[in-house]
Formats: sequence, structure tokens, C-alpha cells
Amino acid sequence: MSQVILSRHRGMPAQDGAGVKLTRIVNQPSLRHQDPFLMLDEFRSDNPNDYIAGFPPHPHRGFVTLTYMLAGRMEHKDSNGNTGVVESGGAQWMKAARGIIHAEMPKQEDGLMWGFQLWINLPAARKMEAADWADYPQDKLAHIDYEKAQVRVIAGEFDGGIGPIQQPEQRFLMLDARLEPNAKVTIPSQQQKTRLAYVYAGGVTINESAVARGELVRLNDTDDLHIVAAEGSAGVIILAGEPIGEPIAQYGPFVMNSQAEIEQALRDYQAGKLTA
Repeated sequence: MSQVILSRHRGMPAQDGAGVKLTRIVNQPSLRHQDPFLMLDEFRSDNPNDYIAGFPPHPHRGFVTLTYMLAGRMEHKDSNGNTGVVESGGAQWMKAARGIIHAEMPKQEDGLMWGFQLWINLPAARKMEAADWADYPQDKLAHIDYEKAQVRVIAGEFDGGIGPIQQPEQRFLMLDARLEPNAKVTIPSQQQKTRLAYVYAGGVTINESAVARGELVRLNDTDDLHIVAAEGSAGVIILAGEPIGEPIAQYGPFVMNSQAEIEQALRDYQAGKLTA
């Protein structure tokens, strides 16, 4: 029998933007880039002091961001004139590509703010394409219902449901599996080389191995995942994708293939040409 779970990791406390408190799950000392996934953050707090300052205008180049909200409301504005509010159960996708400047600011002054931001790399051939953006409210996501369980398809395809976010070159898959106590759901392998699962609520077993709230597990690419909730309800984010296999050069919000390209991004930003 193959080993489904290859390694286990816990996120570390971090701050980003104007001091937003979050947990950095991918791209921290115990778990660096998981090609094609560059970063995964979870932000969760009902204390406005932890999130109210938000993420004021800042640049990006070379990759894609995906924000998925479990609770709360976040407004997006960017240098291309796009604006929208992502609410509970919704997702926002932004292809920074050759360059964009955007702000993400809370649209609430109290209550629970809970969600994820995922960074997905772009291959070199696509890093200097035009930027793009899209907003997908909850009713635009595919919802697959089972007995005592539901899987929301944010990206890719699963059990007849097609997520609105597609990155075909990486066969990108992102699912949110929600299970009532003792419920079961099976996630068949789609053979992507990189596969991760993060338990954001409750506890589960994955192929009979217990995984607790706050744990991310790296998974093999072959076995179907048999997920069972513990005595409480549970929530699990599933990510899968094909590695790009190119060098990664990162400096803050810029992710390119070489240090020279990073230096060019900095020059373009300082000259006001990042989005030109």
C-alpha cells in the first residue's frame, strides 16, 4: 500500500499589507514553494484590529492571485479600473502577469473575517501577458452535494462540476470539501504531481490517517483521497496542479525566472511603467 501523506506542516504567524495578521501555510521555512503554488495564507479573526487596515495599493508581476472567502467581505480595486467585493463563499482571481497595482480592503468594521489567498505561478511564456481580473460570487461556483457533505469547485473539474477559475497548463484544481460529523467524501486522483490538503475546520482522517485543524499535508499523486470527518463538522481545502519546472526568482510581490527580471520589475515599478 502506498503512503498517501508524504509530509505534514503547520503554518506560522505572519503579517502582511498594513499589518493584517494571518497564518502563512505555504512559503514559510518548513514549506517553501510547492510548484506551481507559490504561497497560501489563511486570515481568520473576529478582532477588527487584526484586519481593518487591509492591504493598501501594492504591485504584482509574474503570477496569479486567488482570494477565497469563508466569512466576511473584501473589496478589490486595481490600476486597470476593476473593482468588486468578494463575499462569503465567493472567489476573486487576478492575473498580475506583466504588472498590476491593486488594493484589497475589508468592507466591514466588525465581525469575522476568514479566508485564503493563494498565489499560483505563471510559466515564463505567460508572465508578461496583459493583466486580467474576475469576481465569482458563491452562486458561480459549482456545488456538488452528497449525503452530509458538499464539495465546492473553485478551480478545475470534479464530479461533473466545473469551477469558474481555470489554469489549464497546470491542470489547476481547488476544492472546498465541507463535511458534517462522521460524513465521508472521496476525491479521486487526477494525477497532478503536486497535491496538498489543508484542514481549516474540525478534524478528519485522510485514508485513515488523522489530520487536525491547521495542518497541511503533502499528498502523493496517485491515490484517491477518502476523507472522513471526526465527531464534529470539518472543512478541507484541496489543491492540485502540475509543476511548471522553471526557476523561481521572488522579491516580495514580484515572481519571475531570474534576478535580472526582478530588477527590471523594480525599475518598471519605480518608473511608473509596471502596468504599461
